[in-house]
Amino acid sequence: MFKCFISIVFSLALILFGRASWAASYGPVDVIDPVEKSELWLNPGLFSYHFDENKNFNSVNYGFGAEYRFSSVASVTVGTYRNSYYHASTYIGAYWQPIAVGPVNIGIVAGGFNGYANTNNGGWFPAVLPALTVEGSLLGLNLILIPTIPNRVSGSLSLQLKIKVFE
Repeated sequence: MFKCFISIVFSLALILFGRASWAASYGPVDVIDPVEKSELWLNPGLFSYHFDENKNFNSVNYGFGAEYRFSSVASVTVGTYRNSYYHASTYIGAYWQPIAVGPVNIGIVAGGFNGYANTNNGGWFPAVLPALTVEGSLLGLNLILIPTIPNRVSGSLSLQLKIKVFE
């Protein structure tokens, strides 16, 4: 697990290094003006750090996902992955991130998930989660906070590395 997070930290450093002049370009906190975009990002799933380290959770949540960014503040996402309980999960949602601190966009991701036996018997359920995003010219990273909901969801900090394939 430690090796996964070292890889993510290294990737994040590369992304930020590519935007080294961000401090000169952006104020400390900005409200982002919506600008039309057309970008397609692909990802290989998630890496998760679970707050309850005493359980045998799957922390390398391989899968396949896509995110279409149609605005500087919004995108839609869909994908599948092997969740923390070692079951297949599918998701569909939308990011809304109207605030920036340097190169980091801040907001939420809202959508639906399935595949968690303790939540709606494995069926679809809605979720709204805080999300941070950093995007370079080729690589990006979504950081999603999943709160603990006793007897339903075990909380985690999930990292999703993504690659831009279309602009």
